[in-house]
Amino acid sequence: MTENEISYKIIGVAIEIHKSIGPGLLEFAYESALSFDLMEMGFGIKQQYPMLFVYKDVKQNIGYRIDLIVNNL
Repeated sequence: MTENEISYKIIGVAIEIHKSIGPGLLEFAYESALSFDLMEMGFGIKQQYPMLFVYKDVKQNIGYRIDLIVNNL
């Protein structure tokens, strides 16, 4: 699957979620719905994945997290 095909599917799911539940919810509600729908489509999902932050060769423990990582089929 190409990057364009993957992004087309993800954007389509996001639009359907917005149509279904509308605006105004907390970010995590949309993230959870998106994760659920993408897993149903067969994508591998990682939520709130820790991200290392390095400043001047020192690992900083500041708690960055990546909202969603989508693995290709």
